[in-house]
Amino acid sequence: MMAPPVKLAHFVLRTSDVKGLSAWYCNVLEAKVVHDAEMIIFATYDEEHHRIAFIDRGTIGNVDNNRNGVDHIAFTYANLAELLECYERLKIDEILPVRSINHGPTTSMYYEDPDGNRIELQVDNFATPEEAYAFMSGPVFAANPIGVEFDPDVVLGQYRSGESIDSVLD
Repeated sequence: MMAPPVKLAHFVLRTSDVKGLSAWYCNVLEAKVVHDAEMIIFATYDEEHHRIAFIDRGTIGNVDNNRNGVDHIAFTYANLAELLECYERLKIDEILPVRSINHGPTTSMYYEDPDGNRIELQVDNFATPEEAYAFMSGPVFAANPIGVEFDPDVVLGQYRSGESIDSVLD
């Protein structure tokens, strides 16, 4: 039996007013901004590196930049092995990610359901929230808060061949 996600991680809202919407949610949820990159703001109200994010709907590459609303909802797996096993299982059913990105704090695969709603299946890349906060406050994340795309088949092959988790995520 395959492992299910261990938690609902975060949701991302697409908006025409990133600052205003993030301020409203931070007030309502008593959250704090973890990273502000103008086009995307990450916030949290607990130990998670981010529970909610706000993305400018006009961002280049945004697949639906004409409306505000939920961009995606994310689910976290316990480890990379479980995320890759999920990928492998879904691939058998011809359910493939539309985008796969190593964001830095997470390694993520994005899927669309039959109605076009997006979900992110992810694994945390850092052992503690403090390590993730430090990375999100640093120059690498500031220069590229979206991350680097990867081919899940390549990562699965590396993992299956016995490469260490650390080298697979690089």
